Amino acid sequence: MKAPGLIVLAIVLAAGAAAGVLLLLPAPLSEFPKSPRSASPPGQAPPGMVWIPTGEFTMGTDDPRSMPNERPAHRVKVDGFWLDTHVVTNAEFRAFVNATGYLTTAERPVDWEEMKKELPPGTPKPADEMLQPGSLVFTPPDHAVPLDDLSAWWAWTTGASWRHPSGPGSTIDGKDDYPVVQVSWDDAVAYAKWAGKRLPTEAEWEYAARGKEGRGGTNTNTRYWWGDDFKPGGKFMCNTFTGPFPVNDTAEDGYAGTSPVNAFPANGFGLHDMAGNVWQWTADLFRADIHAIAKEKMCYTAPADSWDPGRAMPNAAQRVTKGGSFLCQDTYCESYRPIARRGTPPDTGSSHVGFRCAMNATRQTAAERQP
Repeated sequence: MKAPGLIVLAIVLAAGAAAGVLLLLPAPLSEFPKSPRSASPPGQAPPGMVWIPTGEFTMGTDDPRSMPNERPAHRVKVDGFWLDTHVVTNAEFRAFVNATGYLTTAERPVDWEEMKKELPPGTPKPADEMLQPGSLVFTPPDHAVPLDDLSAWWAWTTGASWRHPSGPGSTIDGKDDYPVVQVSWDDAVAYAKWAGKRLPTEAEWEYAARGKEGRGGTNTNTRYWWGDDFKPGGKFMCNTFTGPFPVNDTAEDGYAGTSPVNAFPANGFGLHDMAGNVWQWTADLFRADIHAIAKEKMCYTAPADSWDPGRAMPNAAQRVTKGGSFLCQDTYCESYRPIARRGTPPDTGSSHVGFRCAMNATRQTAAERQP
């Protein structure tokens, strides 16, 4: 079996390459069929979902304050689709696990003999404790640290999983309405198929995130989905890191760590947490240059492979995550902007990554949604 990507990340971090260098395993490809083109809702909304109508928007940006992989801007048409109003919660994921007996990536045993086949020759075997089921947990330092050293605030934690997001001593008791975390892309796909849904594409996600009262999904001129002022009228619009990052989240916005899925205002489509709280998996493979390709070809198509020049293995499979999380701040990444994007290994989960589901106008059959 494939080893969890977080194990590999932990090895790299321990080796001193802590600036996000990942040695990863490819994930199986899945097909995500398009919805019929429709501006009007095709019947009654499925529970907990809203219709995102067919439309056109400006994807990406030309703003010089953005990251290179967010540029340039280009026009994209999106077919209508259903989208969850909030990210999948602990209670919803528990129902899936109870019904199927599913084990997440973070809960599965690690086979070093299989794992080393995917690593560069000569990679030393890590300590046995590093090969136990577990995941990456945000562990804030007690002093200021360089922001290019991720190992200063991430720790490989044996026993961390969606049930114990901060390690064996943690629990999700009383947090049914909080987003499920410590789930890999593979876990998210398995849940979506079970629910008769799918993951949204990157274009669908960004289009939906643009929703603003009175503008639908066509708001492309503001830094955040609600406007250019991060705290309009002194009000927090999303869950981010307040205080000196990564040392002390002061919870000025009401929460240190994740927040309930409906704790902050919804955008014009009625979608919560399209900024902050947890990063969200999308269906698409990550290419750092996808916007440049789309601009040149005057046509946007989801990439068929991954490419990230900032990684030790540039072509290793990654999936796009969107939305930022409670760890984002303007002094660090400011990834709660609709255009923000990053590549994440599909077999990797962490304490600030979750997901929401999309659905075509017509529900999938039982056979199509089997994990």
